[in-house]
Amino acid sequence: MARPANKIRVLIVDDSAIVRKIMTEVLEADPEIEVMGTASDPFAAAKRIQIEMPDVITLDVEMPRMDGITFLRKLMTQCPVPVVMCSSLTESGSETLLQAMEAGAVDIILKPKVGVADHLAEHNLQIRDTVKAAAKARIRGRAHAKPLVPQEKLTADAVLPPPTRRAMSQTTEMVVCLGASTGGTEALRQVLEVLPANSPGIIVVQHMPEHFTRAFAKRLNTLCQADVKEAVDGDAVLRGQVLIAPGGKHMMLERRGARYYVSVRDGPLVSRHRPSVDVLFRSVAQAAGSNAVGVIMTGMGDDGARGMLEMKQAGARTFAQDEATSIVFGMPKEAIAHGGVEKIVPLGLIAHELLQASAR
Repeated sequence: MARPANKIRVLIVDDSAIVRKIMTEVLEADPEIEVMGTASDPFAAAKRIQIEMPDVITLDVEMPRMDGITFLRKLMTQCPVPVVMCSSLTESGSETLLQAMEAGAVDIILKPKVGVADHLAEHNLQIRDTVKAAAKARIRGRAHAKPLVPQEKLTADAVLPPPTRRAMSQTTEMVVCLGASTGGTEALRQVLEVLPANSPGIIVVQHMPEHFTRAFAKRLNTLCQADVKEAVDGDAVLRGQVLIAPGGKHMMLERRGARYYVSVRDGPLVSRHRPSVDVLFRSVAQAAGSNAVGVIMTGMGDDGARGMLEMKQAGARTFAQDEATSIVFGMPKEAIAHGGVEKIVPLGLIAHELLQASAR
């Protein structure tokens, strides 16, 4: 069946008729997205896929006859396609969503148990961005969608003023900051789980909703030699510890004497994200300067590109994940284009490079 040119074709799978209706309206409001069909459960979805393969599937977790995770695993083994999971905003469901990411889901769309229609309509831009990112994801050799022009969005100026050019004295400790989005949960796992227990203090922004970051940090803590936790305002940045920015909050680095701490606070969306990599990187440029190492990893958009340039200008070492190993080569590509990247590194070598760069 012929497909309209330059359209991202989406199949919506959800047992709620209201969700299917609102999601269709939200997605089709974007001229670059077309909802090719909807299905009330995985069996109906499978029949629709036999007729035509979508570019992206949005998939509910809890459905009759077959749950979303089981269907996702079948899809990934039989006909891989970018899948965005939809789930209620609950901490108990976060572990299930982590399983979905490990099974091959690209990203997450959250929906509340109450007021779902209003929530989906209010977050329409974020939902469309998530689907666009998924369409560009590398799923076992699938072709990429046409690059999309980013819409106007706030920069880190909305949270922190631009850094001033000043010399930054070195401390005895280095700080490593990592930024990632689409595909980042698994990429971060691969980097962090091979680091030694005495690795330098690491602070991470991964684009995630609230509750999910806590479950993600707990999961990583069982896999890594370093201690991993969701950051709390005032946490010290310590050797052998990884701090994950909490979903729905910005995280910034502060320096008090020779010690580093994180500040966790509210604020507007920056580059349409909260937490934002740009906000973290700018704060690192201001607080740590040449005492820092920055790594920007897989993800769509340009969050982190300006902040990484500010880090480099402040004397930090800066790296970007390469295109071949990125699920979506958006954020690294933009950081490279802005001139903030010192070296491009495949995923498997990022841990080595950041350890080398942070060694005195």
